[in-house]
Amino acid sequence: MKSKKNNMTSWKKLAQRVLRLESEAVALQVRHVDEAFLRAAQLIARCSGRVILMGIGKSGLIGRKLAATFSSTGTPSFFVHPTESMHGDLGMVIAGDVVLALSYSGETEEMKRLLSILKSRKLPLIAMTGRPGSMLGKSADVVVHVNVQKEACPLNIAPTSSTTAMLAMGDALALCVMEMKGFDKDDFARLHPGGALGKRLTLRVRDMMHQSKENPLMLENETVEDALEVMTQTRMGAASIVDRRGRLTGVFTDGDLRRGLQKEPSLLTRKVGDVMTRSPRTIGPDDLVADVAALFKKFGLDNFPVVDKHGKPVGILDEKDLLEEGMM
Repeated sequence: MKSKKNNMTSWKKLAQRVLRLESEAVALQVRHVDEAFLRAAQLIARCSGRVILMGIGKSGLIGRKLAATFSSTGTPSFFVHPTESMHGDLGMVIAGDVVLALSYSGETEEMKRLLSILKSRKLPLIAMTGRPGSMLGKSADVVVHVNVQKEACPLNIAPTSSTTAMLAMGDALALCVMEMKGFDKDDFARLHPGGALGKRLTLRVRDMMHQSKENPLMLENETVEDALEVMTQTRMGAASIVDRRGRLTGVFTDGDLRRGLQKEPSLLTRKVGDVMTRSPRTIGPDDLVADVAALFKKFGLDNFPVVDKHGKPVGILDEKDLLEEGMM
């Protein structure tokens, strides 16, 4: 291998060319979202078993990723290596499964040897290939066409544009199937309980809110000085003001306190009900924390009273809690 001289400009242009060619290759696949593509999606959506992804080399790596995408969006899937399948792994494939075979050329020897076996077991076969007239294409029940004009590789040899296009087309197929099956946010949450994604989909306000002694509550006839003491004890920077029935009527914040003292030095002796903010914005205990995070940003608030269906404040959620949890 010959070493080339340091030429930052030409390398930068090469990288830009690669990105441009691969993005163009993906965009060109829109024309292949046709009746055959939709038949393939319907075949998978109606599958009573699993989707078996198969491929050799770079196509195999794409197959592994697509198996993960299908599985995470409600379609049980896994990858079976064509060579290993000839040595026992075909035992993982059962009646009711659908095979999605990936091969840009459609003439891979390992795939060819499998075709007759798959046909004998009467397994539906979807081919994702750049050559519908190849042996794989002719043997398939449905062909999802993925074709590119050239590889991004300067030698036009290494699979680059073709594998990128195959990955994008596979994602389009998986998400189309997801839509056909009515897979929604709740379904997604059940399959992704861990990590940051799990939090966004499952964490409720009731799981994070401050309640009981940590929930600052006051009556309207108490003084601003009392409010200052309550906010200091709970470290919330705000207090929820309630009537005799315990229903929320307003809030009083440390910002209200600072602004009020500038205008009225005797503010501490006033009734908090006279200077509070009436009809404040509130959230519910069953709201998703991810949705509430957007409200913090939208309205520029530091905290929200958490109110139940009877209008009673059962807790308070502070912006700092979301920041500590990595939700903002």
